[in-house]
Amino acid sequence: MNHNTRKVNPEDDLGFGTQPVIKSQPVINKDGSINVKRTGLPFFNRLNSYQSLINMSWTKFWLVVLSGYLVANIIFACIYVALGPNSLDGKSGTTFFDHFMDAFFFSAQTISTVGYGHISPQGMAANSVAALESMMGLLAFALATGLLYGRFSKPTAKIKYSENILVAPYRGDKTGLMFRLANARHNVLIDLHIEVNFSYNEEVNGKTERKFYQLMLERKAVSILSINWTVVHPIDDDSPLKDFTREDFEKAQVVFSVLLRIFDDTFSQTIHSRTTYTYKDMVWDAKFKPTFDRDEDGRVVLHLDKINDFEKVSSAQYPT
Repeated sequence: MNHNTRKVNPEDDLGFGTQPVIKSQPVINKDGSINVKRTGLPFFNRLNSYQSLINMSWTKFWLVVLSGYLVANIIFACIYVALGPNSLDGKSGTTFFDHFMDAFFFSAQTISTVGYGHISPQGMAANSVAALESMMGLLAFALATGLLYGRFSKPTAKIKYSENILVAPYRGDKTGLMFRLANARHNVLIDLHIEVNFSYNEEVNGKTERKFYQLMLERKAVSILSINWTVVHPIDDDSPLKDFTREDFEKAQVVFSVLLRIFDDTFSQTIHSRTTYTYKDMVWDAKFKPTFDRDEDGRVVLHLDKINDFEKVSSAQYPT
């Protein structure tokens, strides 16, 4: 690699630090999350329950809600059983298991404030526990409802990126680095601005450091994302990639970080999307296949499942 031809400021840091990447672990994951493990915080600060519940997947969210509901009813059922067989009036079971199940379903009716009336608490202790449970149930369901609304109302971008980043012929005799993206929802995305950061490991005075370079793009912004957008970095004389060979990409643990800023017309808010590509995601001498065609009415049909489809072409003009 001829480093003298690259216009890279060694002091540049795009927010990722100068620590080298090892074992192909990028700072930004494919899904846009930050690949950083934080320690040294107090226990309750580490929990950060609200943010975790808002950002986790829907599957995990419903598992947490259902698990919490189940555990709460089991705990209160154990309390009713511990208060004695006469703590609940109207129970039909005679065995310990029957008594526990009666207490469990009474707890489920109390915590949700349904109160069918078939079973009722008897005595000061059982009534006090039922009153406490009903209050906790109101608070818990209000909290769950707020979290559910927060998850639905949170503006997020669902951008589908190509799985690979290609080194392909570009404008005839040139070569370009390119990937594709498209909107996976039916909403309108306008005023899109993209930034692609190229980072690599380099030996400096016997020490490995991380260097950064913001790639110049053919187009850094589009007014509206109607179909797909192929983002291209021309590999010309001004490109920091010009003198990289295929082996250099792996040796330097190259990472391309994609930062996308979008205005969502539905929420009237600016939202963001991120992803990353490593040298393992690079494909040489290939070009993307079309992702859209027209139906019989002449309307454009975008095939999101073809966003990563590419085909091999004749050898591109690229150092090997």
